[in-house]
Amino acid sequence: MLTYPNIDPVAFTVFESLELFGRSFGPLQVHWYGLMYLLGFGACWALAIYRSKQRHYVPYRAQIDDLLFYVAMGVVVGGRVGYVLFYQFPEFLANPAMIVRLQDGGMSFHGGLLGVILATLFYCRKVNQNFFDVIDFFAPFVPIALGLGRLGNFIGGELYGRATDVSWAMVFPSDPEQLARHPSQLYQMFLEGLVLFTILFMFSRKHRPRASVCSLFVLCYGVMRFVVEFVRQPDSHIQFDLFGWMTRGQLLSLPMIIIGASVFVWAMKREKYSPLKPTDPQ
Repeated sequence: MLTYPNIDPVAFTVFESLELFGRSFGPLQVHWYGLMYLLGFGACWALAIYRSKQRHYVPYRAQIDDLLFYVAMGVVVGGRVGYVLFYQFPEFLANPAMIVRLQDGGMSFHGGLLGVILATLFYCRKVNQNFFDVIDFFAPFVPIALGLGRLGNFIGGELYGRATDVSWAMVFPSDPEQLARHPSQLYQMFLEGLVLFTILFMFSRKHRPRASVCSLFVLCYGVMRFVVEFVRQPDSHIQFDLFGWMTRGQLLSLPMIIIGASVFVWAMKREKYSPLKPTDPQ
C-alpha cells in the first residue's frame, strides 16, 4: 500500500479576515482544484494559439480569446448545472437556490460537455462559422484541462476509488471508512488526460473530415470513463443505477459511446472537409 501524500488542498490564503463596509469577510483561500482549472485553461489557450496558425483550422488567432471565454463559461455553468441535475436532482427540487451555492462544490463533466456544446453553438452563430469546424479545433485541447482537474481531485482527496488490496492502494483522509482504495483520480488523469490528449492531438495533425475529431473525443472519453467507473467509488447517495453494478457515470457515458462512434463512422465515410483558410492576417 502506498502512502497518500496528504497535500493541503488549500494552495495559499489571500487573507484570513477582511473588514469591509462594517462587515467581516474571510478567510479567502485559493484551492489547488481551482488552480488546476486556471492552469488547464491557460494550457488550452496556448495550444489554441499554436494550432490556429495551421491552415486546416478555421479560427484565427484573433478569435481564440473570445472562443476560450465562451468555452470557459460553458464548462463552469454547464458543469455546475449538470452536477445538480444529474446527481442532486431531488435536493434541487426541494431547494432550487442550491444551484448557485458554488462554495458547496460539485461539478459534472457531462454537464460541462453540454455547456461547452451550447456555448460553442452561440459562438459559431455570432461569428458565422460551422459548429463542427470550431469544435474539431478545440477538442484536442480539452484532455489537458481534464487531466489537471483529476489531479486537483487527487490533491483534494475526493472522488477516490473503491476498496482494494492492490499494492498501490491508498487511504484517503476524507474517507470516513479509512479503507485502502484505488487512486482512481490518477487513473483518470492518465487516461482522460495524457492518453486522450495524445490520441486526439496526433489524429488532428492532418486535415480530417469535419466532425471526426470531436466525435473521436466523445467516443474515447465515454469508453475511458465507463471503464474507470468499475474501480471508482460510486456516489454514496446514488450507488448503482442499473443491474446492481452500473453507476451514474457509466449511465451518462453510454450515450457518449454510441453517439461518438456513430458520428465518427458517418464523418469518415462522408469525407467532407472544412475549407482551408488563407494565411492568418495577424
